[in-house]
Amino acid sequence: MTDRPILGFTIGDPSGAGPEICIKALNKPEITEICRPVLYGDEKVMRRAMKIIPPRMDLRIIREPAEYQDGFMNLISLDNMPDHWDYAKVQASCGKAAFEFIVRAVEDAKAKKIEGVVTGPINKEAMNAAGIHYAGMTEIFADLTGTKDYAMLLTGGPLKVIHVSTHVSMKEAIERVKKDRVLRVIRLAHQAMRELGVEKPRIGVAGLNAHAGENGLFGDEELKEVIPAIEAARKEGLDVTGPVPPDTVFLKAVNGMFDIVVVMYHDQGHIPLKLLDFMGGVNVTVGIPILRTSVDHGTVFGKAGKGTADESSMIKAIELAVQFAKHRR
Repeated sequence: MTDRPILGFTIGDPSGAGPEICIKALNKPEITEICRPVLYGDEKVMRRAMKIIPPRMDLRIIREPAEYQDGFMNLISLDNMPDHWDYAKVQASCGKAAFEFIVRAVEDAKAKKIEGVVTGPINKEAMNAAGIHYAGMTEIFADLTGTKDYAMLLTGGPLKVIHVSTHVSMKEAIERVKKDRVLRVIRLAHQAMRELGVEKPRIGVAGLNAHAGENGLFGDEELKEVIPAIEAARKEGLDVTGPVPPDTVFLKAVNGMFDIVVVMYHDQGHIPLKLLDFMGGVNVTVGIPILRTSVDHGTVFGKAGKGTADESSMIKAIELAVQFAKHRR
């Protein structure tokens, strides 16, 4: 039991279902059998959530992850929330608090006090209302760790995808399909799969255009940017196939031809993955110096405060974080 990694769980936006999902996950004995979870949040928020989802363990406030004890929900409380807030409502106080939970967890991960961070859902509108401007959680982790070469990896069901671009307009997404960036993401895909125990990852690269450009008939991005990146990766010894037409690459991956697919933009990867496994998806930030996995859904305002939110994605995020942590060791 002593080899269980210490993982930090940020509870997410207090007005969402994140705190409830954390309790639901920790109510499962199999979670504490595989890791030592430390919550990052606010005691008031957790006490309120505990009235909705009765926990199997008492709450214990700690100052440092090293103070973790089995048999409790161990919480590092930032005490940064007001006495009152509403569920299912965008509030600057909640956005600010959720961001501060992440900052503290990242600091502890960088200091090697925890082996990774599992994040609950945040609300970008609430954070922006608090004057904290990020396109998403991936960008937060990249900024807090000073990382330039990073990417979003999603895993769900039989599919894994990694993105050349994420939270940008379609126009900008097309402009970001450049050889250097595509090559870096192929390398990150290889690295991530190796950390998941795949000795020789097979990487499929999706085309940007219909039919992967049809040799320039429907666009020349494949010829000018994607194919040169694939050829460079092959020279480095990576097993890379593509560009594969976007309408078939995911079927091939699901059928076992590829371990992971490099996609060119946000929805190209998100749509097939969420279709296959909407509530079991996990978001991973690769390329950063710390381990980070996350639920692949939002704050679930429609179920916040009701105790009915599904914890499946949180459980999968925890399990994947444990897998990454053990391989990184």
